[in-house]
Amino acid sequence: MEIDNFHTVIFFRLIFQIESNNFIILYLFSSQASIISRSVNIDLIICSHLRFTIDEKLTIMESNLNSQKKILLVDDEPDILEFMEYNLKKEGYIVFAAKNGAEALKITKKEHPHLIILDIMMPELDGIETCRKLREGNEFKDVLIAFLTARNEDYSQIAGFDVGADDYITKPIKPRLLLSRINALFRRHNTTETKDIKVSLGDIEIDREQYLVRKKGKKIILPRKEFELFALLTSKPGRVFTRDEILNTVWGIDVVVGDRTIDVHIRKLREKLGDDYIKTVKGIGYKFDL
Repeated sequence: MEIDNFHTVIFFRLIFQIESNNFIILYLFSSQASIISRSVNIDLIICSHLRFTIDEKLTIMESNLNSQKKILLVDDEPDILEFMEYNLKKEGYIVFAAKNGAEALKITKKEHPHLIILDIMMPELDGIETCRKLREGNEFKDVLIAFLTARNEDYSQIAGFDVGADDYITKPIKPRLLLSRINALFRRHNTTETKDIKVSLGDIEIDREQYLVRKKGKKIILPRKEFELFALLTSKPGRVFTRDEILNTVWGIDVVVGDRTIDVHIRKLREKLGDDYIKTVKGIGYKFDL
């Protein structure tokens, strides 16, 4: 098959299943083109005069993937709830809303959302206590939790990470940034799931599925961020992880946290596991040694 009369041909390929047949769609951007051909093994469709741009097509595909994800929004301010709910539903997410922590716990038990976006200051049950209750058992250990905080609330951010939060989103909320942070959270979570479930290093055992650490058989329960930090350091014993690597891997590139946050988590790990495992490499970062 020959294609001529094109000065520039830009194409994008997507492979998907329709009624058990493989289709490859090539989008060709040109003023004139309309060719449909068939080969032995596949249907090759070359389309022109498209009503949708590539971005729009990708948005549709992403929306289809998002439609499988449930997000619970928790805030006592109706305007913020309405704003977030509108933007997330527009992207195809299944969205639930709660006005306080007590209501959020009930919805979580019923719907099992993939992500909870949780305000800190709320009546009846605040965000910190709500997160703490969710992390007490194993039922919701895989649920992602992101806090809504005002800018420069370092204490709230550290307190949130201590009780098991995965991220935080600062107010005022911007739609594109909100979606970016949510997508980054889901990507990090999916990457974590592909790693080995259990790792044994000397008298230390790390169970990624249960979010547990055992030292000489004794169970040690760590908040989520402490666990992820320890799991990172133990993933390559003896290797020095820089502060930037730790921040980007554990908290993500979109999260702005200072060195103090890492230091606080390292100190708490040493208090629970002892001083023999995590070594400080001055001016660089930290490493795990047996």
